[in-house]
Amino acid sequence: MPLLFAATLFALTVPTALASSHPSASDGSAYAASPDSVAYAADVTSLDRILAALYDVISGPAGQERDWDRMRYLFLPEGLLVATAPQADGTHRHRAMSVDDYVATSGPWLLENGFYEVEIARRTEQFGATTHAWSTYEGRLTPDADPFLRGVNSIQVFWDGTRWWIVSVFWSPEHPGEMLPDQYLPTDE
Repeated sequence: MPLLFAATLFALTVPTALASSHPSASDGSAYAASPDSVAYAADVTSLDRILAALYDVISGPAGQERDWDRMRYLFLPEGLLVATAPQADGTHRHRAMSVDDYVATSGPWLLENGFYEVEIARRTEQFGATTHAWSTYEGRLTPDADPFLRGVNSIQVFWDGTRWWIVSVFWSPEHPGEMLPDQYLPTDE
């Protein structure tokens, strides 16, 4: 299997029985404060910071455990991550995951292999408390390696009046049949 699809296919094919364990209030308000909420508070003060934190929390060298409590803090309790991957017959598969599902399926791979994902371009639209970031990314196995993966993260973010929350991250990797068009790549402007 080409390395280009390894991370996405891993997320699509590894089963998990874990359910989200985030506390949430029945009125839809935010999680109960965690002991780490003070440490992570700066991550949710702006759109740029929450997106940078999202990329940062999944990135790191082989052997380094990620700060999964930080990732949980970024998402609404009902938050979703949805991976897509092309199939040989031209169709696409998807896998919807809670944050804890993502941790269970991708966490061991990230720990074993190392992975760095960086945003290389973004298009943003906002109305009221709703923001959509179309975030083009590159993935590397080490910070200085050539990218082995590129694609787009469709990230929905919610502003509750006091902080930003990730509602969902829905991504699609580039592959030989679907390369990133120029409009989603960095510009010289």
